Amino acid sequence: MSPAPVPRPLAAVLEGNTPPGVVTWPAGRPAADALTAARDAGWAGALLDLDGVADTSAFMERCAEALRLPSWFGRNWDALADCLTDLSWCPPTRGRLLVLSGWQGFAAAEPEEWRIAEGVVADAVAYWRDTETGLAVVLARGR
Repeated sequence: MSPAPVPRPLAAVLEGNTPPGVVTWPAGRPAADALTAARDAGWAGALLDLDGVADTSAFMERCAEALRLPSWFGRNWDALADCLTDLSWCPPTRGRLLVLSGWQGFAAAEPEEWRIAEGVVADAVAYWRDTETGLAVVLARGR
């Protein structure tokens, strides 16, 4: 059985037909499928699973671990923004995909902090948009 086709919004980004941005992922489809599609397209990918994260401190720790952020990461919003706009610690590829899963619990527990997180991610996507190695983000509803 062949894998299900990549949803059109992500496929368009990976194919270079649409600028990288923040795209949603179908509920019930494994987030790992987005990473597989990215790797198949020559993109680097990382999964940030926020399941069980209920505060900013845990969010920052999860970012540090899952994204293998550099030692200078200060575990605050400004430092996260710096890491996502200075990707010298992440080898360049055709593009970079960040998949966020399990984020709904954090968004519900800390709505203001989630809005900041969304802003940091959106700013990083915009920063890399017109480069040869764009950054795209998938907001996955499942795991």
